[in-house]
Amino acid sequence: MDKLIVKGKKPLHGNVEISGAKNAAVAILPAAIMANKGISNIENIPEIEDVHCIERILKSLGCRVKKQKNSITIDSTAMNNFVADTDDVRKMRASYYFIGALLSRFKKARVELPGGCPIGVRPIDQHIKGFEALGAEVSIEHGAVIVKANKLIGTNIFFDVVSVGATINVMLAATLAEGVTVLENVAKEPHVVDVANFLNSMGADIKGAGTDIIRVKGVKELKGCSYSVIPDQIEAGTYMIATAACGGQVTINNVIPKHLESISAKLIEMGATVIENGDSVTVKSNGKLKSVNVKTLPYPGFPTDVQQPMSTTLCVSKGRSIINESIWENRFKHVDELKKMGAHIKVEGRTAIVDGVDKLTGAVVKATDLRAGAAMVIAGLIAEGTTEILGIEHIDRGYPHIENKFKCLGADIKRVRI
Repeated sequence: MDKLIVKGKKPLHGNVEISGAKNAAVAILPAAIMANKGISNIENIPEIEDVHCIERILKSLGCRVKKQKNSITIDSTAMNNFVADTDDVRKMRASYYFIGALLSRFKKARVELPGGCPIGVRPIDQHIKGFEALGAEVSIEHGAVIVKANKLIGTNIFFDVVSVGATINVMLAATLAEGVTVLENVAKEPHVVDVANFLNSMGADIKGAGTDIIRVKGVKELKGCSYSVIPDQIEAGTYMIATAACGGQVTINNVIPKHLESISAKLIEMGATVIENGDSVTVKSNGKLKSVNVKTLPYPGFPTDVQQPMSTTLCVSKGRSIINESIWENRFKHVDELKKMGAHIKVEGRTAIVDGVDKLTGAVVKATDLRAGAAMVIAGLIAEGTTEILGIEHIDRGYPHIENKFKCLGADIKRVRI
C-alpha cells in the first residue's frame, strides 16, 4: 500500500501531457469483444488500474490481449464465454458494459453486479429498461445480472433520466440488433461520442451521438479495427484547476478544448486566464481567486467529476461559493478531510456552502473515492506544510502517474510505501 506526501505552496510551471480518457477506455475495451472477425488495436489507452482490471476481465472471457505501453490489441474471434464473474468484475463499476457487449454478441450474458466508488446509489434500472425494450429477459440472481434473448429487435427507447452508462450500454446492445433503435433523452458526454465512433469504425451504423437522439441501425457483424481514444476531459480539468489554485502557468497538451469549455469558463470567472491553442490549453494564475457558484450538470454543463477538485480550490478563494451537486447525492465525502486542513464548508443535502479561508494547513487525510483523491492532492499542493494522503489506490484508478506529472510541474510530491 502506498501514500502520497505533498509539501505545498509551490506554483506550477511547465507542460503536462493528458492521457486517454478513462471513461471512454473502460467502455471501448469491453465493446471490442463484439467483433467476431479481425483484431482491434486501441491506442491512447491510459495507464490506470481500471484499464488493468478490464484487461484481466477480457482475458478471463477468452480474449487474446496484448498490451504495449499506451495501446492494447484485442483478439476476440475465438471467444465463447458469456460469463463475467471474477473479482475484477465485482469491484469496478464500468464492468457493467460487459452486459451490453456480451448480450449484443451472444444474445446472453451473466455479469456479476459491479462496485466502484462509493459516491451514492447508482442503479442500473435504465440499462435494464433498455435491454428489455430490445427483447431481452433480465433477472438478478445471486448477485449477478442475467440477460438473454432469442433475438434483439430495434425499438424506440426514452430514458427516464440522462445516464451515460445506460446510453452506452443500450447502444452496445442495439448495434447488432435487428432493425433500427432510437434512443432519446441520452447522455451527450464526449466519451459517449467516442464509443459510438469506435463502434462505427468496426462496422456499426450509429448516428446522432452527442445530440439528444441516437439512431442505431442494426448490422449483422462487426470487425476489428484500429482506433485512438480521445483525451481525458477530467484529467485535463484537474490540472487546469490545480494550476489556477497554486498559481503559475501550465500548458495542458493533448486535449480537445471544446470539451473543457465549462471548466474554462468557471476558472476565468474566478480570475484565472485560460488560452486555447488548438490541441492544448494554457492556464495562468496568480493564485488569488474569487468565489463562484457551481452546479454540476450533464455535458456540456460543469462535470460532476471535477466538482471535488473545484471545491478544494474554492476553499481558498475569496468570498462565499455555493456548490450544487445535481448528479450524485453523496459526493461530498471529501469535505470532512478538507475540514481537517482548515476549510470552512457546510453541507446541506446536495449543496455545499464554502467560505474561503486565507490558507489550508497540511494534515493526514484520505482519498474517499477517485475524484476526492484528486481533490486531496490539490489541497496538499495549496496548503502550508506537509500533507499525507492515504487511500491513493482510488487515485490510481483514474489518474496515470499523478505524482510524476505534478513533480514535472514543480510540485513537491512523492509516493512512499506504507
